[in-house]
Amino acid sequence: MHISGVETVFPGHRYEQAEITEAFSRLTDCDEELLRHFHAATGVVGRNLALPLDGYSKLDSFGRANAMFIEIALDLGEQAVRGALEKADVPPEKVDHLLFCSTTGLATPSLDARLAQRLGLRGDVKRLPVFGLGCAAGASGLARLHDYLRGWPDHAAVLVCVELCSLTIQRDDTSIANLVASGLFGDGAAAVVGTGRGRGPEVVATRSRLYPDTEHLMGWEVSDHGFRIVLDADLTDFVNQVLADDIRTFLADYGLTPEEVPTWVCHPGGPKVIDTITQSLDLDPKALEVTWRSLRTYGNLSSVSVLHVLQETRGHPGMPAVLIALGPGFSAELLLLHW
Repeated sequence: MHISGVETVFPGHRYEQAEITEAFSRLTDCDEELLRHFHAATGVVGRNLALPLDGYSKLDSFGRANAMFIEIALDLGEQAVRGALEKADVPPEKVDHLLFCSTTGLATPSLDARLAQRLGLRGDVKRLPVFGLGCAAGASGLARLHDYLRGWPDHAAVLVCVELCSLTIQRDDTSIANLVASGLFGDGAAAVVGTGRGRGPEVVATRSRLYPDTEHLMGWEVSDHGFRIVLDADLTDFVNQVLADDIRTFLADYGLTPEEVPTWVCHPGGPKVIDTITQSLDLDPKALEVTWRSLRTYGNLSSVSVLHVLQETRGHPGMPAVLIALGPGFSAELLLLHW
């Protein structure tokens, strides 16, 4: 598969982190100083949000928040796909497969069905909506596009990820996990056009890792008020224990070592996770600069983030690259690219 076009879009409501901290403290019973401490520790300086700050007080039910998700996700998803198709020089009627990923809202009919009609895709387009992969979905979606195009190399396939993390706000949750999440996650959408015989970086190989007995590390608890964040303090330690060896094994199967890979496209899970990946693989401190920049500027966009980092990365022509994302399960998705 060739990655022929990538487009990331953001909602128009842009705020500095300090503004978000102040607004969130007014919505909850959290101490503002404590909240400011957790928000500052994320390294995020600003985020784009689905709603104006004064709109979050109106999200008084899961149903209302989800209705906003459907409305805004459709608009952002459409913009992202149109941008990616234009970059790839692929008209909508040439799209054969549409893969839609999100973990921050629900809809039936799924949003890919509605997007297909908005975009003017053919009536026989193959659709696959995916829910629950969380931050790993951008990388996993690329891998599944690769699988599809190996079987249908003359086709064009589109991945679209939309995450509106701010709409999952839990006003009565004062857990540390929620305080961290309220300062870390942002909103956005991204689309990728994959072609079997096109141009752009090529996906050479993929690998998925699902770790047993780790469901407690990351995910949602679904309550009367919607999605409540699960984010275990042991997550970073676990990443440090397993990820480097899995990456080295993956690369070794293709005759490579981390030292021979000049380009790294990593999901910005948070400062500790980024530092752990850098140190455990003994990477140059600047190797993940695009990842750091994405985190600082937009926050963690869940599945969208790794695709934004991919869009902003300028790889070395003719050289390998590795794309990494982590998600609930606990799981890791690894892709080997050739630029």
